[in-house]
Amino acid sequence: MRRARAPRRLTVDGRVWLWNVGHTHPGCRTYVTLRPAEARNALTRLVFESGPGRVTAGFPYGAGEVAAAGGHLNLNEPGVVRRLLDLAAARGLLSYGNGVREVDAWPLFDELTGAGEDRGPSDPGPLGGP
Repeated sequence: MRRARAPRRLTVDGRVWLWNVGHTHPGCRTYVTLRPAEARNALTRLVFESGPGRVTAGFPYGAGEVAAAGGHLNLNEPGVVRRLLDLAAARGLLSYGNGVREVDAWPLFDELTGAGEDRGPSDPGPLGGP
């Protein structure tokens, strides 16, 4: 398991967000962790889990890159993280209380890359939960 790097800062509408990108095994998961700077224990983890047609690591992609049919995102780019943050906020997926909220990020990926246009709307919901 590789540990996530120290958080980076992103300011959106006057609020400072801290974020980082990480990757874990087993299960081959790449993720972006977001939290408001003032809420130390309010973590939202946008999880990209490897699966059929979903790439989270390995050649030709570098650490922090995810890909699927129809697109590719480099999660190390602040602009990409900002777009993910905006989508997660619009869908009510961000955690502002204590704890970690894990969210399947592939529906967000599909919306950002246009990959989900032919499949209709999707709800990313929490991983492993209702």
